[in-house]
Order: sequence, then C-alpha cells, then structure tokens
Amino acid sequence: MVRGLVQRLVRAGRIVACSALLVACTQVIHNEPINQPLVGSTRQVGAELGRDVQTYYDDTVIALSFSGGGTRAAAFAYGVLTGFDETSVPHRSASLLDRIDFVTGVSGGSVLAAYYGLKKRKALTDFKQRFLLRNAEEGLVTTIGLTNIARGLQGGINDSTVFPRWLDDNLFDHATFKSLLFERRPQVWINASDIYDRTPFVFGRTTFGALCSDLSSYPVSLAVAASAAVPVIFAPVVIQSYPGGCAVPLPDWVERARTSETAPPLLKIYAAALERYHSGEVRYVKLLDGGVVDNYGLAGFTTARLAATTPYGPLEPEEGVKLRRLLFLVVDSGRAPSGSWAQTVEGPSGVTLVTAASDTATESGAVGSYSAFQDTMNTWLHTLIDWRCGLSPADRRRFGAPSGWNCRDVKFFIGRVSFEQFDAQRAAALNAVETRLVLPPEQVDLLIDAGRDALKSNIAFRAFLGSLGGAPARGTPVAAPADGPQEALAR
Repeated sequence: MVRGLVQRLVRAGRIVACSALLVACTQVIHNEPINQPLVGSTRQVGAELGRDVQTYYDDTVIALSFSGGGTRAAAFAYGVLTGFDETSVPHRSASLLDRIDFVTGVSGGSVLAAYYGLKKRKALTDFKQRFLLRNAEEGLVTTIGLTNIARGLQGGINDSTVFPRWLDDNLFDHATFKSLLFERRPQVWINASDIYDRTPFVFGRTTFGALCSDLSSYPVSLAVAASAAVPVIFAPVVIQSYPGGCAVPLPDWVERARTSETAPPLLKIYAAALERYHSGEVRYVKLLDGGVVDNYGLAGFTTARLAATTPYGPLEPEEGVKLRRLLFLVVDSGRAPSGSWAQTVEGPSGVTLVTAASDTATESGAVGSYSAFQDTMNTWLHTLIDWRCGLSPADRRRFGAPSGWNCRDVKFFIGRVSFEQFDAQRAAALNAVETRLVLPPEQVDLLIDAGRDALKSNIAFRAFLGSLGGAPARGTPVAAPADGPQEALAR
C-alpha cells in the first residue's frame, strides 16, 4: 500500500511538472475587445441609450427567462416557446407566442433568446435544424490533456473567436444589437458575468452607456459567446470602457445606490460596477458564463425595479395604469443532484468534485436570484396598487385610465418551469442529458417535448390563462392580503 502511494505521488509530481513546463511555454490568450466608442451629439447619444426597459405594453405583459445549460437549456426553452405558440386565449386573435414582450437569457438559454428576438415566430421554423441538431462544438477544443490544461491555466482553452464565428455562420448571420434594440416586441437581454466586479453584465443600454460604448454595433454572436463562456474552457470575452468618451452621465440612481447604506446589496454592487466602468477605474471588463453569478438572468430586471424611484418604474405611468396581468416564467433546465458518492465516505474526487462544486455555486446563486426576484416583484405589486388607488381623478384621466377602471385589478403570476414538474422517471431522463453544445437527436426531441408539457401543466401559467378567460387554472395563486386587493401572486 505504501509502495502504491509512493508511485501515485511520483506520477502526480510528473504531471504537475509537465504542466508547469507547458504553462511556461504556452502563450497567454489575448481576446481583443471589439466594442466601439459611442459617438455623436448629446441628443443623438441620449436617444441611442434610451432606457433599458422599452415596454410599449398593453394591459398584459409576458416575460420569459431562459436559464443556462448548453443545448439542453436551448431545447427545453424551445419546447416552452412551442407551447406558447400552441396556446390561444378567447377573444385574442394571436397565439401567446406573438404576445411575449420580454426575454432574458443566460448561456445556452441566451442562444435561443437572441435568435427568437431576431426572428420572432420564424425562429420556431428553423432553430431546431440550425442549432439544436447541429454540433456547435465544431472547431472547439473540448478534450482534457496536458497541453489543454496548460492553455486553460493561461486564460482559457478556447479563445473568443471560434464560437462566435460558428454562431454567425450558422445562426445569427452577423447580426448586431441594432437588430434588437428598437424592436417593440420582444425586448431581449443577454446576460454574462463580470468576473472582476462579481456582478451580472447585461448587454443593455445602461451597461454600455456606462462604458460610453456603442451597443448597436456590437455583434449578437459575441454577446451570446460571452454568456456561454464556461471558465477555463473559454478565455474571457473582453469589453473596453471609454471613460469620458460620451456626454451622457450615469443615471441618478447609480450615485444614490452606490453611496446609500440602505441600498439593496445587489443594486449597490451593480451601481459600483457601473461607476468603475464610467470613471475608467475598470478599463477592460472580463466576461464569462452568465451562470457564474446568475443562472436565471433575473438580476437585470430585479435591479431595474430596485433602481426605480417611482411606484410604477421601470414602467411609464401610463403603462402602470394600463397593466392588468403580468406573467413572468423562469425556464429552468438546471441539473438535480446526481451520482452515488453521497452514499459512501469517499468522494467526490477529480472531475466529479469540480463538477459538483460548479453545480453547487451555480444552483445556489440561481436560487438566491430567484428568491430576490420574487420578493422584489411581490413588493412592487403592492406598491403599484397603492399608487394606482391613490391617484386623483385628474391623474387617472391624464394617464389614460378607462371608464370603470378598477385600481386593484392587477395580478402578477411568477413561476418556474422545470424538470421537477415531472415524475421521477421522466425527470431522471432529463437530468441525465449533458450540458454540452451537441446532443443526440433523440435527446433534443425529449427536451422539446418536456418543455411543451411542462409549460402547459405549470401552475402559474394555468392561473394566468384562467385570469384571461382561457384554460382553467390548476392550482391556486397565493391569496391577496385581507384588506382587499383583488390581485394574487402565483408561485
């Protein structure tokens, strides 16, 4: 036994020594930033930046969040979109797919979020063939060896050029954010992680405004690649700041949140990052997989509400008065605990240990972001109702309240569509699917069918349909307070 231990130590030493030599001889990967400075007059720049939440909503808002998880996440979310397309509501001519107002995506989920934003319902006709059934790992180095370990230790096994090139050639056709920014529906957010400031990085107007950089010219493919840049496997995507390069100041809420002792931690950290971008304290933002800090992509919307200084923000007052129903579903393809090492004293070790640690960090962060989001939305609902019911008759007319308007007639439905909705056998089959960028066709179909079925059986979704006069709700939303609002928050 002692002899075997000595032999293993010798082998380990040789591996470490070889890796060290390779690291010394391997060139550090440089991912050059390609984002451009924001130029133009103050008026032009202000119009370009606008506000992040471009609503233009009617009385019903539908928002979706697509979690990370490679092709598995994209396929499951695609099934959910298919379920929306198959759902109609009485007295409304369009399917619910055409009524989706807002989509936020992380990692694998960002691939579909971006494509749906660019193609709208046409995305359902070819996304399966163009991405889900393709090998998006073409050209990527995914095997682990001494040379690759050395490259990983120098910044990343793969640089930031191969995957975006594949996405452009096979999916996005070299589109930039100009194709997404000014669309009425849906609005799309792509989420990565700023690994220096330890905060979500949303590819939106607020973030790029703080950088004094032009979002409209930035490639969608590179944003998606940043959102999916798994640490070590990929080197970080780099964004350059242009301090003093534009005349538009940071939003007022940034300074308030940054200096306030009572500001929510999430908002405070995000505000501090924006200030560092704008001042030039951070010259190069390094981005990795959005799942590192927020695998649901909810932090951007949570901060947008927390930063609001009005009861109706981030909506406009007319939208706050008009709103009656809001559905926000998190499409979660996260992996459940797996393996047998919890049944033994030994383990986990090796790759299993690394995977378990990564999954723990990702899932705990996602649970935290979802809880913060739920609390924020619940508080907002009650604040919004109090504001609506406190409006004077003159303000009601000014903000467009119709005759017979009920100030308390507003409901939020918040839910999570996940593998947990299925029986143990089906859930186990779904959890067994790897989080790769290439999957067998039968697993793709398994995930698509699961997404469609999970949506249609989801309690929050069915409650939302019931409130519109559609399919009967299965499950009961949480009751409103006893003092009277007619709203409910479905969980």
